[in-house]
Amino acid sequence: MTIYSHGVAGVGYTFDGLVDLLAKATPLRSGDELAGCAASSDAERAAAQWALADVTLGTFLNELVVPYEDDEVTRLIIDSHDRVAFAEISHLTVGGLRDWLLDVAAREDAAETFRRVAPGFTPEMVAAVSKIMRNQDLIAVARAVTVTAGFRTTLGVPGRLATRLQPNHPTDDPRGIAAATLDGLLLGCGDAVIGINPATDSPHATAELLRLLDDIRQRFDIPAQSCVLSHVTTTMGLIAEGAPVDLVFQSIAGTQGANSGFGVNISLLREANAAGRSLKRGTVGDNVMYLETGQGSALSAGAHLGISGRAVDQQTLEARAYAVARDLEPLLINTVVGFIGPEYLYDGKQIIRAGLEDHFCGKLLGLPMGVDVCYTNHAEADQDDMDTLLTLLGVAGTAFVITVPGADDVMLGYQSLSFHDSLYARQVLGLRAAPEFEDWMRRLGMVDDVGRVLPVDAAASPLRVLTGRHE
Repeated sequence: MTIYSHGVAGVGYTFDGLVDLLAKATPLRSGDELAGCAASSDAERAAAQWALADVTLGTFLNELVVPYEDDEVTRLIIDSHDRVAFAEISHLTVGGLRDWLLDVAAREDAAETFRRVAPGFTPEMVAAVSKIMRNQDLIAVARAVTVTAGFRTTLGVPGRLATRLQPNHPTDDPRGIAAATLDGLLLGCGDAVIGINPATDSPHATAELLRLLDDIRQRFDIPAQSCVLSHVTTTMGLIAEGAPVDLVFQSIAGTQGANSGFGVNISLLREANAAGRSLKRGTVGDNVMYLETGQGSALSAGAHLGISGRAVDQQTLEARAYAVARDLEPLLINTVVGFIGPEYLYDGKQIIRAGLEDHFCGKLLGLPMGVDVCYTNHAEADQDDMDTLLTLLGVAGTAFVITVPGADDVMLGYQSLSFHDSLYARQVLGLRAAPEFEDWMRRLGMVDDVGRVLPVDAAASPLRVLTGRHE
């Protein structure tokens, strides 16, 4: 195990291996303090960042964070690593990679260069470089990366901001879900997915919700995809029974142990991906997986230990989850950045930083990354923090965000974004809905020539169409 060291203000600091160095270099967050791996002072954190900047990228292929023999996520990362793509950057240190990323981001061929090199990045490499980058660095590079995916709509197109319409209801009442869906559609939401977190994982209840959403989609000829976020095994069973499944959902994490806690492994997820694709329900693409992640998930499952039993920092483990996602070629992947709670991201500052890190790492690894801009009510955060993060992510080119009625999810009991927040972001940043969804809204008279949602009153054409009301 390599010992790393650096001095700050005349004081020398040493770090016992790469796991310790990565953890100590991470910007402050409560989850790493809970795990006992955080830097003890700002000076130690600065020393770790200086030392990390001098680590060569090849080190991450030889000094593993989680043992290869014990963890299938590590085996996936190493066995699928593209050495040809890596050759272009293999000579760099972590600090050199930061400079290279910022240089490429300013070039006209940035999108193509990042696409070519993406298979050569490992999650640990991109997590490491994110730790020595300012927020503006994370935004500038992520904005220059283009990753698209498609099913009935195309996501990740530059200049577009898609939304998940999340019409959750505490009792899965079809009337409440339909009302929330109508509300969101009239405000231009739902182009990423109309997705319900069910109150129960009952296969029968899930099937009923799937039929409800599919009926709405077909009745109004909406170019959108639906999803009921049940466990992957529930969805696979419903596929076998002929239910109208568009997307297959599952929460994933960055270690084998954490994924086991979710009741999944890589083989099962690949089987689910194949099952979803076999239905051939997409029109513009066959990306069928919807995946969610979040910093702290491995720690909350007690599955966060790496080499020599050391705690791995939560941001590095989060980036490792993206290796699992990359293998599945999803339509949607988002970090539920503030959902797990203040034990892992204490306040608005930590949530904002984590959201930018997750988005940057996901896009750099080749994913159509989205973010649930959210917090729980016992966190030291508020809606002003979410406004800030939403705006920064819009500038950074996030593929999609999650929206719920009034920004308050009454079933899950947390705060996210409202349908109106997406209108704000699109308006002030000049962003538009997914192209196929925008065309549908234009046919209904819902948007103007540049894609802005028009005011709707009781006599307006879109409301008549979507509610079945006639003059």
